[in-house]
Amino acid sequence: MLPSLFIGHGAPNIIFQNNEYTEFLRNYAKTINKPKAIVIFSAHWESNIQSIGSSENYDMIYDFYGFEEELYTIQYKNRSDKDLALKVQELLKTNGISSNLDIKRGIDHGAWTVLKLIYPNIDIPVINMSVNIKLSNEEQYNIGKALEALKKEDVLIICSGGIVHNLSMLNYTSENNINSWAYDFNTWIKDKLYKWDLTQLFNYEKIAPYSKLAVPRSEHFIPLLIAMGAGDTNKSPNLLKSIYQYGNLSLDFWEFK
Repeated sequence: MLPSLFIGHGAPNIIFQNNEYTEFLRNYAKTINKPKAIVIFSAHWESNIQSIGSSENYDMIYDFYGFEEELYTIQYKNRSDKDLALKVQELLKTNGISSNLDIKRGIDHGAWTVLKLIYPNIDIPVINMSVNIKLSNEEQYNIGKALEALKKEDVLIICSGGIVHNLSMLNYTSENNINSWAYDFNTWIKDKLYKWDLTQLFNYEKIAPYSKLAVPRSEHFIPLLIAMGAGDTNKSPNLLKSIYQYGNLSLDFWEFK
């Protein structure tokens, strides 16, 4: 059975970077069976209802500015799988979760950067998934839990976001010095994940140290809860790689079997 994954996607130009994190991503596919399809939640697709990408051919979305010109020529024009999209919708419906199919939405950098690093050959169907910041943390978890059964069918669930993600606090001249507030928040989250302490995780905004600094908006944190929910049966989290960039931008790779 395939795992569900939480992957910190960092900046869009992560695909050009060579460090221990990107090296890990480029080699991760060798450690698991090749999936028949991928369901990927992106922090960069927000919607007021859970949306399911079902485009026959995804257009590229370059939802960023100020980066290398080469980045705006990157292609990862994948396709959806209509039957799987309908199955995702049915699983959500069975669990009381409203959703809709979106045939127009393209693929944004929260999805294609991660996919290009792990599966550069573009030979696996992809179901894009939105995030809804209006839902409670428990409801986010339950979205992942509703889709957990897909893992038994060789579908890889990827949730792309960032645990510590505050762009206003980045220091682009700092590579080796980690801000203590970012480290303390991420360490708190790691401890609660390994303990599978849902009560505290669902209330992290109120009780985790420096939560407002680390998570000024929840859209990048939500994918972690979804990935965790998709590992509800075994409750077996494993932090496979974690680094920081620019003082406090955390790049974390969590696997939930």
